Amino acid sequence: MCRIAAYCGPPLALHRFLLEPPHGLIQQAHAPRETVSATVNADGVGVGWLAPDGRPAVYRSPLPAWADPNLPALGRSLTSGLWCGSVRSATDPLSNGYANTQPFSDEHRLFLHNGYLEGFASRLRGPIRRWLEPEIEAQIAGTTDSEYLFAVVRQALARHGDAAAALRAAVARIDGWLHELGGAALLNLVLAGEGGIVALRYAYRHECPSLYFHPAHPGYAGGALVASEAFDGDPGWQGVGPGELLVMEAATHETRLEPL
Repeated sequence: MCRIAAYCGPPLALHRFLLEPPHGLIQQAHAPRETVSATVNADGVGVGWLAPDGRPAVYRSPLPAWADPNLPALGRSLTSGLWCGSVRSATDPLSNGYANTQPFSDEHRLFLHNGYLEGFASRLRGPIRRWLEPEIEAQIAGTTDSEYLFAVVRQALARHGDAAAALRAAVARIDGWLHELGGAALLNLVLAGEGGIVALRYAYRHECPSLYFHPAHPGYAGGALVASEAFDGDPGWQGVGPGELLVMEAATHETRLEPL
């Protein structure tokens, strides 16, 4: 079970987000506390941020997070007001590789998924591909359910515009397929861009993966954080409830929970 995290707030060095937290993503890669299935997340590490032109940039590696020699140099070199990160545990061991490592991105947003679609290869991949518009379907480069979920979200964004509405529509569409075709889903999702971060905690016929947020962490320039597991023992960390959607507004610094 992957671990994911994101930050939105004043400019923050990557090492502060990724490498320094007492229980950050590096620690969650080799010693997670609340995973549903995997005991380690050793199948890749990735970070995403917004470049000076406002477009997403990503660094992804199939190496375990603790073994990637590039991260210390990147950590002291990169600063951003928006971070997304992931450490991966591959549902399918044969899917390990750069193309299947998160975060995924398009020209405007970064995307993270923690969980899985049960029966994805045998039941869901075909219907999803047939439902997608050709220009979105053609952009899929890897083989994971996570990237297909991002394609569903991108199509929902094209139809609805608003990030929160798009995530709601994408989850409703996945629910429809699962109800018709069978299976379960764990769908902790994060969508991030210039407007901020929208995340949700949700599952279908399964227990939800863990998800926490901090609206204004004093140790992270007062910025907002969302993560599979709390980075530290600060009392400001709160749980996102099952079926809740979290909105972090970049412009107003407002953080709020809404029903999905």
